[in-house]
Amino acid sequence: MGRKKNETTEETEAPEAVLGRLRGRIDTIDKNILELLNQRLDIAKEIGKCKGRSAEVVMDSARESNVISRLFSLNKGPLSNEAIQHIFTEIFGSSREAQQPHLVTYLGPEATFTHLAAKGYFGRSATFVSQPSIRDVFQTVEKGTAHYGIVPVENSIEGAVNYTLDLFYESDLKICAETYLNISHDLLSIAGSLKDIELVYSHPQALAQCRKWLGKYLPGVSVQEVGSTAEAARMAVKNERSAAIASNEAAQMYKLNVMASKIEDFARNTTRFLIIGKKAARPTGKDKTSLMFVTPHTPGALYKVMTPIADAGLNMLKLESRPSRQENWTYIFFLDLEGHMDQVDVKETVEKMGKICLFMKWLGSYPFRNRTEE
Repeated sequence: MGRKKNETTEETEAPEAVLGRLRGRIDTIDKNILELLNQRLDIAKEIGKCKGRSAEVVMDSARESNVISRLFSLNKGPLSNEAIQHIFTEIFGSSREAQQPHLVTYLGPEATFTHLAAKGYFGRSATFVSQPSIRDVFQTVEKGTAHYGIVPVENSIEGAVNYTLDLFYESDLKICAETYLNISHDLLSIAGSLKDIELVYSHPQALAQCRKWLGKYLPGVSVQEVGSTAEAARMAVKNERSAAIASNEAAQMYKLNVMASKIEDFARNTTRFLIIGKKAARPTGKDKTSLMFVTPHTPGALYKVMTPIADAGLNMLKLESRPSRQENWTYIFFLDLEGHMDQVDVKETVEKMGKICLFMKWLGSYPFRNRTEE
């Protein structure tokens, strides 16, 4: 039986006609998406007014975490969860800005990995202000000059960022959230080839993370430590016989050539960052609590402090120690527990631990962020 006279199908249509029709459908979908996004933003503004009346903070990491978890559970593809995370990061950022402009401070200059992590977490709608040191990030938030700060706390290869840990002893700021950034290093230069490079600039951790590559491809070349990978890129611009180990974004920002990509010695090199602010996050049902404490100078003291955690059946996620600057041969411990301080079992456990410790401080409870979501 033949086709009707006016019937057309994708098999009989010319490719240009099929393409035009499909693009027309996409245009209609894009229009609907745009209208829905603007509707969402209007509702976000109304929510902002309610928050203003109730003195509630604009950034609600607990709510955002729950929204993402819900979307992941609803997602049937082909859009990946990673794509959803990135798309809604920008939507959340625009919503926060609609409610109240956000000022976020980070360890600069521009194009450092901390800057990239800040944009990845807050979205590009926020206003970002760089600081010359991690201490300055803490102080800017403490003074209220910025709403939030972001600081590196540990790297999967090089371990803890000890200076960040030390500053939590002095500061009353709370950890509001965490985020992870996969670190990839490029060699950047204005030189013509690797043979022309006599000096490599970078941050000490970046140099350490690329040690094998440097030894293989630039043996004998001098290295110079600088305050950040972005600062290394700025210095490499001024010296045609030099190179910088930095991010690909730094290459674009400072107009440097990428001489080699992904030169880190280990794949899956990840840095964990903490978002710090004046108010703690609400519970989500999937949270992490961070503590710091000092044990008595008695045998088995650390075991006794850990016992309430085991008795309560809580999951300990991390335990780190740092020499105390108050007295020689004493140590401050940093501990991450699964759960939120608002939970009865977590609160009672921390109270029992505190009775044994010489010093204990709650650093914050915040959404547990799966590093595979970054």
